[in-house]
Amino acid sequence: AALNLYLAKLSSLGSISEEETCEKLRGLIQRQVQICKRNLEVMDAVRRGAQLAIDECQFQFRSRRWNCSTLETVPVFGKVVTQGTREAAFVYAISAASVAFAVTRACSSGELEKCGCDRNVHGFSPEGFQWSGCSDNIAYGVAFSQSFVDVRERSKGQSSNRALMNLHNNEAGRKAILSNMRVECKCHGVSGSCELKTCWKAMPPFRKVGNIIKEKFDGATEVEQRKVGTTKVLVPRNSQFKPHTDEDLVYLDPSPDFCDHDPRTPGMLGTAGRQCNKTSKAIDGCELMCCGRGFHTEEVEVVDRCSCKFHWCCYVKCKQCRKTVEMHTCR
Repeated sequence: AALNLYLAKLSSLGSISEEETCEKLRGLIQRQVQICKRNLEVMDAVRRGAQLAIDECQFQFRSRRWNCSTLETVPVFGKVVTQGTREAAFVYAISAASVAFAVTRACSSGELEKCGCDRNVHGFSPEGFQWSGCSDNIAYGVAFSQSFVDVRERSKGQSSNRALMNLHNNEAGRKAILSNMRVECKCHGVSGSCELKTCWKAMPPFRKVGNIIKEKFDGATEVEQRKVGTTKVLVPRNSQFKPHTDEDLVYLDPSPDFCDHDPRTPGMLGTAGRQCNKTSKAIDGCELMCCGRGFHTEEVEVVDRCSCKFHWCCYVKCKQCRKTVEMHTCR
């Protein structure tokens, strides 16, 4: 299966500093092994990006039936993302974004010889402040993500509708960073006033990137392949819908309901044993989360911090309170 999630499995190895290590990385195709060997110093950032993608996926899907659980396999999310569903669209987008983000962060922090801050951002802005400091070199991070992540799809020939879907979603993930770069500034006037200020361009926090891609997941467009002249393109399956943009996620196949464990489909873990919210009518509520199978309720004791007081100076002291709460889990 064509997946960029092999990236996460890099975490099991020590530092990637030898060319031989590239050969040992499970799930890489030959062209990626070559990129790995030519860019050894970048690979630790790629691995951090992979972990970031998994953590963010699990955060965004924590209260949905499919909660982004990982398996000890390649692909790490099992068969769920080998189908052309909107879950696969999210996973590809967050993976491509996380590589761009982590490599850019490594450039700005000075740990890579091949790139540093973005030196194209300099001089004075129309608003009158001076560009200075270290602007995030997003162009380098995006270019690396395009070459390393996208090569899987490009090597398969670009005409298969799944390759077109993956490439589109990879780019939409990177756009979630590019379109949301922000200006951060520091004031240097008398006693901190802002007569003089220097500013730089910074990436949004990765949580914001995850939120944006999750919103795109919620509004993803179901597409099919069509030929326009000699080119194959993806168009909305329902012609009433407006065409998707570069920043939207697209998918080919409807998602399964994720209700039941399917031993033949790795990653289809079902929702038995999952916690649910008895009072919610949304997807995290017991009715929807448990797919109508009902739920168990038990009383559990939890320990919380309480009666916190601030002591001068400077620490907070809390008591520990025990309380009994009801916990609901799906049958």
